[in-house]
Amino acid sequence: MTAIDVQNLTKRYGDDVYAVDDVSFQVREGEVFGFLGPNGAGKSTTIDVLMDYVRPTAGSASVLGYDAQDSASEVHDRVGILPDGYSLYDRLTGREHVEFANDLKGADDDPEALLDRVGILDAADRTAGGYSKGMTQRLALAMALVGDPDVLVLDEPSSGLDPEGIRDLRAIARDHAADGGTVFFSSHVLSQVEAVCDRVAILDDGRLVTVDTIDGLRDAVGTGATVTVTVDHPPRDLTVDDVPGLVDVTVTDDAVVGTCVEPTAKLAFVDRVRDAGCTVLDIGIDDPSLEELFAAYTHRDVGETRREVEA
Repeated sequence: MTAIDVQNLTKRYGDDVYAVDDVSFQVREGEVFGFLGPNGAGKSTTIDVLMDYVRPTAGSASVLGYDAQDSASEVHDRVGILPDGYSLYDRLTGREHVEFANDLKGADDDPEALLDRVGILDAADRTAGGYSKGMTQRLALAMALVGDPDVLVLDEPSSGLDPEGIRDLRAIARDHAADGGTVFFSSHVLSQVEAVCDRVAILDDGRLVTVDTIDGLRDAVGTGATVTVTVDHPPRDLTVDDVPGLVDVTVTDDAVVGTCVEPTAKLAFVDRVRDAGCTVLDIGIDDPSLEELFAAYTHRDVGETRREVEA
């Protein structure tokens, strides 16, 4: 079954400012779906339409078969959301926040169990006004998990989290999907999307660039894997021109590096280096990062992409 269905979604402000422009995609039940793009790409606007926080100019969006605008209350009953730019109540404790979320959802979840799940049980009875940014992010995640939602929407969820918190977040997202739920993971942090998502949609300047698995993106772009063969001395009479799928071979004093756009080229490349009289000391294989794939799809250079996603 389709968990989220977005068709020709457009949100325009004024006559010519498009936050989202004719975007269509589907999210399957039980998957972690990455929604990737730089800040200002239209990710939060799309989520706002899914939750009926804003109304679209054109197109449609549905969640679990419910129209996001016509059946917003049904959507809210079955969706847990960690929004970007949320606010907590400084005078309420962590426990009281989860109890408040229980009341809103009509749930009876154990606050301590949820706070323990996100790693802040020891702060359950401290007021949120004294929480760090990472702790408030964890608390907001606990509130999103109230009622065991069918769909978990995470908008920039790693903001403020330390490495341990990011690992916990990934585990929670994977576990939620493994238990039959769906996770909509929106982020401008490429490594977070790559580490946890089954499929990825790339959004750029309000337009959908592509939707695919990470492996599918790599295959479509054809960037290939970089294979580094560390050797005891430079090869003599290295012949690789006839190896299918092997390109851009370079030789240094202690290594031979090639780009393999076909999986079978990797072993053939190593064999050719060995046949050229070298002792192979080590082999390293680096697949193209999501950062490189994003740059390829959006026609930006990797440095520009890196600056945008780190901003």
